[in-house]
Amino acid sequence: MSAFISTLKRPFSQPNATDLGKTPSTESDIHRDDIDSSEALPQVGEQRLDENTAGGLGRHLGLFSTTFLIIGRIIGTGIFSTPSSIVSSVGSVGAAILLWLAGLIISFAGLFIWLELGCMIPRSGGEKVYLEAAYKHPRLLATVVFAVQAILLGFTASGCIVFATNVMVAAGRTATEWEQRGIAILVISFITLVHTFFPNIGVKGMNFLGILKIALLLFIVVTGWAILGGASSRVPDPHVNFRNAFHGSATSANLYATALFKVLNSYAGWNNAAYVLNEVRNPVRTLKIAGPLGLATCGVLYLLANVAYFAAETPKEVAASKVTVASFFMLKVFGKSAQKALSVLVALSAFGNVMTVTFAQSRVNQELAKEGVVPFPRFWASSWPFGSPSAGLILHFIPSFIVIVAIPFGDAYSFILDVEGYPSSVINFFVVVGFFWLRYSVPDAPRPFKVWLPVAAFYMVAQAFLLVAPFLRPPGGKGDTSLPYWLYPVVGITVLVAGVIYWALWWKILPAIGRYRLIPKHGHLADGTAVIEYKREKLS
Repeated sequence: MSAFISTLKRPFSQPNATDLGKTPSTESDIHRDDIDSSEALPQVGEQRLDENTAGGLGRHLGLFSTTFLIIGRIIGTGIFSTPSSIVSSVGSVGAAILLWLAGLIISFAGLFIWLELGCMIPRSGGEKVYLEAAYKHPRLLATVVFAVQAILLGFTASGCIVFATNVMVAAGRTATEWEQRGIAILVISFITLVHTFFPNIGVKGMNFLGILKIALLLFIVVTGWAILGGASSRVPDPHVNFRNAFHGSATSANLYATALFKVLNSYAGWNNAAYVLNEVRNPVRTLKIAGPLGLATCGVLYLLANVAYFAAETPKEVAASKVTVASFFMLKVFGKSAQKALSVLVALSAFGNVMTVTFAQSRVNQELAKEGVVPFPRFWASSWPFGSPSAGLILHFIPSFIVIVAIPFGDAYSFILDVEGYPSSVINFFVVVGFFWLRYSVPDAPRPFKVWLPVAAFYMVAQAFLLVAPFLRPPGGKGDTSLPYWLYPVVGITVLVAGVIYWALWWKILPAIGRYRLIPKHGHLADGTAVIEYKREKLS
């Protein structure tokens, strides 16, 4: 622990505030000049740091907001909804809780890798930036593949669905499928408008809902302690699920991998600050504190909340509760009125999760547009009219809307998590491979945070397992949805292959046929946002 604290206190580097046209507020805001042109650092994309950070809302996120950007992203729908599908897959309380612990350990291993890369290259974009730094050849391939994956699968439909489901529980009525879809569409539409036209209110709203989520989880945890202490007459034997905790555990690697995807998706968000570093004050110092603090807070609450659930409910009851686990917990312990009240709070938590995902993902979309790898980059990179990435928000809204409307509602939640999880694991695997390459190729690059190499190796092995296990046939050949068990990894791989095909067609095949090459041209939008457009230049 002392070594970790000393790491946080080590001197760190920051982007040059004068490059942003602003006076540095503290000494820690100052970075050495031309970080991207330093021979010790890998080149990232086509834009220099001063171009990349120009325009937009500026550095308006402090430590508090950045920490809650992480907490608000992690705590959303997962801990209130996915314990049902996880225990259904693995079959026992002990196996389910161990998976939540394994997911936390894997998430911390990933966080430490992202901390090293983010502190070394403090720019918005997250995986986009790290893939560009490690995989320079073939040119733009890594950026384009990530862009296709991020845009097509960066939706927030699952949070909207959980909001709609819990609102119906709170209202005490059974809604039609299209009524629930309508509520989900209203949620994503409202949040998109708030982040577009009232960006400051959006940040304050995320912070408030983040505090509410912590309070809600603490209430569930304390209730669980009281139940284990025998305070509830509604639960005659709260220890029964822990006496033979591993009885009935599954033996299929496929089931554990699928369940682990959902656990990791519930922890997803530990890297959320990396997507918006251009808007974070003192980005290196803030990242080193906010990341571990946010993930540790959520991890402890998640483990204790699972214990609380199983103190009040049997594994069969948890599995049968589907996406309303927390609501059923309150029904079992306090009765119908408490269930309805908690359903409202869980719905608000899902709402806050959609807010934070939308906030971060729109910034990723804008960074991709600024690199010129999406059609009409000047439009999608726009920060008009109030400094928020308004076009990036639209680009996030479109796939979310399509998924809410098109995916069969019965299996929507589980399948969405699976489809999001698999290609993300592929991307994460290549990021950690790139991490090792950067350690070898640029050993002298300034690293304000350094991860222990065995931790990085462990994370790479975990991601490799997640890539292989979903193709192993589960018992009976049936996964956790009515769809074929192999469908979600195939869909994920198809999306990534589509990115390769798009890159090959647009940057290689068509230029060869048309005898031209694509040249990056640097330009600026009205608000100062720098954007690259690729122009055709005829070959002689």
